[in-house]
Amino acid sequence: MLQLIKNAKVINEEGQLELKHIVIGNGTIQSITDAGSELPQLDGEFTEIDAEGKLVTPGFIDMHVHLREPGFEHKETIESGSRSAVKGGFTTIACMPNTKPVTDSADTVSLVLEKARQANLAKVLPYAAITVNELGRELTDFEALKEAGAIGYTDDGVGVQNAQMMKNAMKKAAVLGMPVIAHCEDDSLVKGACVSEGKFAERHGLKGIPNESEAIHVGRDILLAEATGVHYHVCHVSTEQSVRLIRQAKEIGIKVTAEVCPHHLVLSDEDIPGLDANWKMNPPLRSPRDVQACIDGLRDGTIDIIVTDHAPHSEEEKAKGMELAPFGIVGFETAFPLLYTKFVATGQWDLSFLVQRMTSDPARVFGLNSGVLSAGAPADLTMIDLDQEQEVDPNTFATKGRNTPFTGWKLKGWPVKTWVDGELKWSEQQG
Repeated sequence: MLQLIKNAKVINEEGQLELKHIVIGNGTIQSITDAGSELPQLDGEFTEIDAEGKLVTPGFIDMHVHLREPGFEHKETIESGSRSAVKGGFTTIACMPNTKPVTDSADTVSLVLEKARQANLAKVLPYAAITVNELGRELTDFEALKEAGAIGYTDDGVGVQNAQMMKNAMKKAAVLGMPVIAHCEDDSLVKGACVSEGKFAERHGLKGIPNESEAIHVGRDILLAEATGVHYHVCHVSTEQSVRLIRQAKEIGIKVTAEVCPHHLVLSDEDIPGLDANWKMNPPLRSPRDVQACIDGLRDGTIDIIVTDHAPHSEEEKAKGMELAPFGIVGFETAFPLLYTKFVATGQWDLSFLVQRMTSDPARVFGLNSGVLSAGAPADLTMIDLDQEQEVDPNTFATKGRNTPFTGWKLKGWPVKTWVDGELKWSEQQG
C-alpha cells in the first residue's frame, strides 16, 4: 500500500529546509513534491501521515555496531539491537564479528543474516573476521565469507598485531574489491589499562592507554594500504595523532577512510565523574585536545563518517568497576539527539552536515544503495522532532544494554518514526 507523508521538512541540495510531500510504496520513494502545491493524486488505498513540519531524512546508517549474537545474547540479540537501531533512526547497521563463535565462517555469516531476516527491522550487514577466531594467527577464507554476504573484514575488538598478517589480509581484500576495517591498538602498550593516559588515570592510580597505542597501528596500516591498494577504513578514531596521519594519507591519495563516535566528539577524560564503568569504552575518552582534533577532522573531511560503536553489556558486568568491567557503551538511541543538541542547536554545525555524515557519507564510503532522499531510492526514512526535548533514561531503551554515560542529559532532536524499505518499523506512538 502507498503511504503519503505530507508536510515533511527535508534538506535540499543547498542544505536548506523545504516543506515537501513524500509518497512511498513498493519499498521505494515514489515521489517528492512541493508542499505548496496540491497533494499528490494517488490511486487506490493509501495511508496518510501528517509530518506537521517535522524533519524527514534518509535513514541513518551505522557502520560499526555490536549485536552480540551469537554467543552473548544476555548482552544483546540481533532482534533487540535492531529494534534499538530503528528507535534511534538507523535503518542500516553493520555488525562486528567479535561474537561467540567469531563470525569467521560462511555459516556464521549466514546465521547472522537469517537472524536479521527474522527480526525484520533494520538492514543488518555483517562484517567477517580477518583472522580465525580473531587470534591473529591465520587468515580466514575471504572468498567464502564474501560469497556468504560479508561486506568487509575486521578483527574489531582487537588489533591485528602482526604487520605481515595485515599486509596479507589487505592483498587478499584488494583482489576481491573488499575493504579492511581496522581496530587500531598496539597490545604491548595497553595491557592492564582501562582509561586514557592522563590526569584522570593519575588521580585514580589507574594504568593509562597512551595515544600512540592507536596511532602506531594507524600509521603502519596506512603504509600497508599504500603498498596493497586496498580500501582501508580506520575504526573509532580518538587521537590527534591518528587524525593527523589520516589527513596526510588522504592528501597523497592513499585510499583511507575513517569514522568517529559521538562520545569522542562530546566527552573528554576530564568529564569522567568517577570510577563508574559506564564511562569506560575502547578507545577511551581522550584529552580535550584530542576531542577538538576529532571535531576538526570530521569537519574537514579527514574523518568521513559518524558511527556509534554500540556496545551493550549487562548491568552486572558493568558493576565490576572501572578496572574489571568490559569496555563499551550503547549508542543507537542517543546518537542523533546528542550530536544535534551539542553541535547543531548551538550553531556550530549545519543540520545538513550532521545528516550527511550519518547517511549519504557512509553509503558513499561503503558503496551502499541508500542514504539519499530522492525518487527511486529505497524508502529508508527517519522522521525527527527537532523541538522535542527529553532526558536520557536508560530504562526506556529498546536495547538490552543500559550502559551509557549520558543518563539524565537533556537532549533535543529525537527520532519519532523510522521506515525500512517503505515499512514503518518504529513509531513513537507505538512505543
